[in-house]
Amino acid sequence: MSISTPLESLQDALEKGSRAEIEDIVEKLHPSEIADSLEALPKKQRDNLWQQDSLDQKAVLPYVSDGVSGELMLNMPPTELASAVQSMATDDAVDVLQNLPDDIVEQVLPAMDRHHYSRLRQVLFYPENSAGGLMNTDLLTVRTEMTLKQVLRYLRRFDKLPEKTDVLMVVDNNNLYRGMLLITDLLTSKPNLTVEQVMFTEIEAIEAQMSAHDVALLFEQRDLLSAPVVDEQGILVGRITVDDVVDVIRAEADHHLMGRAGLDEDDDMFAPVLATTRNRALWLGVNLATAFLAAYVIGLFEATLEKMVALAVLMPIVASMGGIAGSQTLTIVIRGMAVGQITHTNTPFLLRKELIVSLLNGVIWALVVAVITLLWFGSLKLGLIIGAALIINLFCAALSGVLIPFLLQRLSIDPALASSVTLTTITDVVGFGTLLGLATILLNI
Repeated sequence: MSISTPLESLQDALEKGSRAEIEDIVEKLHPSEIADSLEALPKKQRDNLWQQDSLDQKAVLPYVSDGVSGELMLNMPPTELASAVQSMATDDAVDVLQNLPDDIVEQVLPAMDRHHYSRLRQVLFYPENSAGGLMNTDLLTVRTEMTLKQVLRYLRRFDKLPEKTDVLMVVDNNNLYRGMLLITDLLTSKPNLTVEQVMFTEIEAIEAQMSAHDVALLFEQRDLLSAPVVDEQGILVGRITVDDVVDVIRAEADHHLMGRAGLDEDDDMFAPVLATTRNRALWLGVNLATAFLAAYVIGLFEATLEKMVALAVLMPIVASMGGIAGSQTLTIVIRGMAVGQITHTNTPFLLRKELIVSLLNGVIWALVVAVITLLWFGSLKLGLIIGAALIINLFCAALSGVLIPFLLQRLSIDPALASSVTLTTITDVVGFGTLLGLATILLNI
């Protein structure tokens, strides 16, 4: 007997309209699990669940993906939205507001109290995908001249510390960042020592304009749990914690995965049919244009195909092998660019290496394909032609796999989004053109 998952139980309760059963399930779920369930429900059931009295919308909103949260919040009154935003951590509140149209944000901000309004405006000033847009302004600071005994007395004034507080930020009298005081050092060091004597200074502050991608790399490379954020003058303005970085990493992974199909990582799986159709139509149109280009190349050799049907049978082999080889190189390059491992100094070496690999693989598989073609069609010349076409296409695929991402990046086009379709077009055109062209020349067709 199989045990149903919370999502299946929730869907079943929503279909039956059992409010008591829905509330019982919701009360047992963590807000992040409720958010996952909302994203996995069709619109009617999603709206039904969202309106349940037992569902804490304030707690769930920060965990909902951008596409779905924007839809849910559009139906909330500005006063309710303001109340929900005020209850969130600064970074979560900013994420929520950035998913709303500007006119709604203009209604929500004035409905907030002055403290939260000024807190959010400070972060909203920075671009969304920057350290400033990622940071949280809820942090505790201490002065360099304070003793640890004074720091402990200061902390006891608070009912609770800001969430995920593992360090205290150390500043001077001008609020310039000087270092971090670990909570563990505060508790284990002598009370008469000053903060300056105990503080940790090896971690440099992150500039507010640094990209979120570079912030994620920094956290990965240095195994950080939290880091200070400073403005251009070195004044401490906030902190970034590892949970914010995890969100960045997941968003980038989703972006690369969905981008290969021309989709947005925030696309709602259960969005209305017309909206989904519109979002996908453009990319299908681009692919159609590239398919016509490949068909045009084949059409140039129509007479050759009419005289030798075997070429039509073998054509997909050359194009497919080129596409796979190119995708392998492309994936390596895009990942290397994403993690900062590819620079202008090592790109020539990477290009040479990938070209050599493509030639070696080309020769190996060209021999295999040539032998199979000889046994299949009884033509040694045809086997040599397809073998040569395979080597040429794999070489061009490797060359394209390295160069396309850099070219697109130079043109300010996202390599993760446009590289795949560009590569496929090149390998199809080169594969078909080389095979049919060599056949036309060498077979005297």
